[in-house]
Amino acid sequence: MSRSVSKSVGPLLNRQKPFLMRRNSIWIWCVLLIGAAGAVYAAANRERAVPTAGFRVRAEFPHDPAAFTQGLTIHAGVMYEGTGLEGESSLRRVDLKTGRVAARQNLDKPYFGEGIAILNDKIYQLTWRNRTAIVYDLQNLGYVKSIRYAGEGWGLTTDGESLIMSDGSSTLKILNPDTFETVKRLTVKAGKTPVSHLNELEFIDGEVWANIWHSDRIVRISPATGEVLGWIDLSSLYPLRQRPSKEHVLNGIAYDADQKRIFVTGKNWPKIYEIEVTK
Repeated sequence: MSRSVSKSVGPLLNRQKPFLMRRNSIWIWCVLLIGAAGAVYAAANRERAVPTAGFRVRAEFPHDPAAFTQGLTIHAGVMYEGTGLEGESSLRRVDLKTGRVAARQNLDKPYFGEGIAILNDKIYQLTWRNRTAIVYDLQNLGYVKSIRYAGEGWGLTTDGESLIMSDGSSTLKILNPDTFETVKRLTVKAGKTPVSHLNELEFIDGEVWANIWHSDRIVRISPATGEVLGWIDLSSLYPLRQRPSKEHVLNGIAYDADQKRIFVTGKNWPKIYEIEVTK
């Protein structure tokens, strides 16, 4: 009896083993796929949980449409602008109401101007791939000195003590203003997702605001952790279909801390806009 059972059941079990193994493999893959999908969904939810604000326009001002804006800032009620492109780069003091360039320093042809910041009566201007920061006297825009640094220069701002620089990646560098030595690095993340292409910067009420290259959104960043605190959607400000080319991107944020006024513009835009952020 036992021999007959072993003869009949043994081959059956052997035939079932491949089937059982295939079925177990399918279950394992299903579990892995469900887990991966859940992780993606959770990450998307974390990014969506970061609030996105709107805006309204409070005023419009003329802007030189030939200005390839790379940096924008206000100091003591006066607007300053840095422009780019080889042979066309400059540092400007601008009359906000008229758009007239009140004073200007042109960069030598090899230099491609980038972001600017004002600290301790000096104006700092980055260059893109020249790895050189140019320092000017705030009063007369006279040349003071040049400082070398590593990597590319994109955006620049200050918290009142240090300089904060972007290089097109998801990293912000906190710099010693005298030497441009990096004293700290921050990875900017929305949840766990790095936010890259950080461009022009401005320090506003304890936050770093950044343009995202080829995006019409501004990202608000914690300077302590790099965490994304929120987004501002400016896609309807100067719609893409009205721009001469896709390179005429939103790029330029200035904050008048005394009057609590926020200004934005873009590369070769015909206007500077004063905006109010809405919920």
